[in-house]
Amino acid sequence: MDVKDFYYDLPKELIAQDPLEDRSSSRLLVLKRGSGELEHRHFAQILDYLSPGDCLVINNTKVIPARLFGEKEGTQAKIEILLLKRKENDIWETLVKPGKKAKPGTRISFGGGLLVGEVVGIVEDGNRLIQFTYEGIFEEILDCLGQMPLPPYITHQLKDKNRYQTVYAKHDGSAAAPTAGLHFTPELLEKIRAMGVQIAEVTLHVGLGTFRPVKAEHVQEHHMHSEYYELDNLAAEIINETKRKGNRVICVGTTSCRTVESVAAKLQAETGGEQQGKERQWVRPCHGWTDIFIYPGYQFQVLDALITNFHLPESTLVMLVSALAGRERILAAYEEAVKENYRFFSFGDAMLII
Repeated sequence: MDVKDFYYDLPKELIAQDPLEDRSSSRLLVLKRGSGELEHRHFAQILDYLSPGDCLVINNTKVIPARLFGEKEGTQAKIEILLLKRKENDIWETLVKPGKKAKPGTRISFGGGLLVGEVVGIVEDGNRLIQFTYEGIFEEILDCLGQMPLPPYITHQLKDKNRYQTVYAKHDGSAAAPTAGLHFTPELLEKIRAMGVQIAEVTLHVGLGTFRPVKAEHVQEHHMHSEYYELDNLAAEIINETKRKGNRVICVGTTSCRTVESVAAKLQAETGGEQQGKERQWVRPCHGWTDIFIYPGYQFQVLDALITNFHLPESTLVMLVSALAGRERILAAYEEAVKENYRFFSFGDAMLII
C-alpha cells in the first residue's frame, strides 16, 4: 500500500481553530461498516447507538503544559522546547527549536531562572535529552510556565487550558490530548452509565509520534514511535466480561483502541492464542510501551466499534480507521464530511464507526 492512497482534499477553512462552548454539541457522522451507510447526528445523540451491556473504553491520560519558552544562557537567544517523555528523574526527551542552538552542554533558562535545563544528550530524530534543575515541585512550575502543546494546524490562542483536556483526565503525561474524548461532558457520561453501559479506563500517554507525518512512500515501511500505556485489573475485568457476554467494546479514540489491541497482542503472544471457554481472556492487566501500527489488513482482537475525530490526510490515524471500516468507505465518508462542512481535527467534530 502506498501512503498516497490515504490522501483526501481538505479545505483549510474546515480545520477547527477553537473548541465549541458546549463539548457535546459537536456533530457526529455515523458510518455503518456493513453497508457504508452514513447518518448525520449530533454528539449527544451517541446514546442512540449504545446498548446496555456495551463497554466504553476511555483514555484517562492528562495533557501536561509541555511547551516552554526560554533563553539560552550567555546569548539570550530564544529557544522553544516541547517535553515529550520523562526518561529518569528530571531528565526529559524533548523537541527543541531551533535545534542547532541546543548542543550538549547548552543551558536554557525559563521564567527568569525558575527552571533551568541543560542539554545532556541527543537521541534519534535529533531530539534532545534535557536535565532540569529547580526548587519546589516540577509539576507546579510547569503549570506556571508551560503552555498547552496544541498541534501546529491550530493557530488560535487557547483561552482555557481545560478545553484541551477530557473531563475524565487523571494521569499527567501526554504531549497531546486524546481528542475523541473532548466531546464528552460529565452529564453525558452519567446518562451512558445509567443506561447500563460500563466504562473501562485505560491510560496511554500520547506522544508526538502519533501525529508526525509519514515520510515513507509505502505504508509498511513506516515505524511508529513508542508510547507508554497502562491497563489495570478493573478495566481488564470489564472488557473481558463484555466480550464473554457477546457485547460490544467501543473505544473512545485511536489511543484507547491502540491500548486494548496492544494488550491483546501481548496476551496472544504469551498464550499462543490457545484460550477457550468461559474463562477466556482478551486482555490482562499490564503496562509497558507500544509502537503498534494498525493499517488495512489488521485483524482487531478487542475493539468492535470506534468513536473518533477526523484525521489528517495520509496520517497513521486515517490508516487505522481504514483498517476498521475499509479505505474506500473511510475516504467516501470524509468526502461527505467535507461536503457537509464538518469541522476537522483536534477541536473538530466526531465520527462513530459501528
